[in-house]
Amino acid sequence: MVKIRLRRMGQKKAPFYRIVVADSRSPRDGRFIEELGYYDPTQDPSVYKIDEEGAKKWLANGAQPTAEVAKLLKIAGITE
Repeated sequence: MVKIRLRRMGQKKAPFYRIVVADSRSPRDGRFIEELGYYDPTQDPSVYKIDEEGAKKWLANGAQPTAEVAKLLKIAGITE
């Protein structure tokens, strides 16, 4: 099963996330198929950028977003 999820990066206590498409069996920060964007919750307001075409393509192919990514996709206007 393919998932759209967050990959944690950044320093200790200063998280920065990349939005990636990965196999559900691979580890959180492990191998991924494609990078779709990023999300930075440390800034105020939070900053995010998502490749709209890539996200729509993967959702059409059956990729399941995690709860946090689903929120970001909704805010970005990619999903309802």
